[in-house]
Amino acid sequence: MPNPWTGQGNPYTRTEVLERLHDTLGRNEPIIVGGAGTGISAKFIEKGGADLIIIYASGRFRMAGHGSIAGMMGYGDANAIAMDIGEYEVLPVVNEIPVICGVHASDPRRRMWHWLGKVKDMGFSGINNFPTHTIIDGNFRTSLEETGMGVQKEIDCVALARKMDMFTITYVATAEEAKKMAEAGADVIIAHVGCTVGGSIGVDTAADSLDYAAQRTQAIIDGAKSVRDDVIFLSHGGPIATPADAAYINEKTDTVGFVGASSIERLAVETAITNLTKEFKSIPVK
Repeated sequence: MPNPWTGQGNPYTRTEVLERLHDTLGRNEPIIVGGAGTGISAKFIEKGGADLIIIYASGRFRMAGHGSIAGMMGYGDANAIAMDIGEYEVLPVVNEIPVICGVHASDPRRRMWHWLGKVKDMGFSGINNFPTHTIIDGNFRTSLEETGMGVQKEIDCVALARKMDMFTITYVATAEEAKKMAEAGADVIIAHVGCTVGGSIGVDTAADSLDYAAQRTQAIIDGAKSVRDDVIFLSHGGPIATPADAAYINEKTDTVGFVGASSIERLAVETAITNLTKEFKSIPVK
């Protein structure tokens, strides 16, 4: 059945989003999700054939020339930034594919049931847990957990979104987190293996090799599969930065696609603008 909102931000139901993803897999195509920090990125991620667009605070910082990790810092209200990008930049220019909102679930100032209602009303077709504390470790992670701002808040948010019949696509970094997200009802689980390598503001070197990233990814998948067999799995981050890298992970694990933010919008912009500017600088002068 045609979506009546086509061209107006495309609010899809959870069932409709899942049907679209399974149709993609039914055509033997990978599921590709693009992170967009600007309207122009979203417009051409859609044109390139992505299945979903996710917007979250890191996109704004990334496309302003700063490292994506700035979105994890206290440089702004992550929930408000994601909503702002959606309302004024991305939702008005995306014609057809579902747009997902990054939600900072551990923000103690937000009543999540109330905020998720606003996300839904804005025209988003689901949520993603970002900023995510799953990628924080060490003493700081311990402090977050002990003060009630840990990953459990993200898991609870996913469970609430499922209760509200919202599509959920979630980052996790460990098998235990994957298991808990699957128990909470996550529809898609993204194996997050670190900050993306490369470019001017990415990390210089991956902490893990591509082979080890595949091992970590499969361990995450196995954690979720221990409780459910209907979750869709995607890869993200670390040394998985190019189409060839993502293809390798698909081959070596049970992932069926890739989530690219820096690797899609930032690296593409860096390369294209640099090369085009060089071409202009090489034109002859009479």
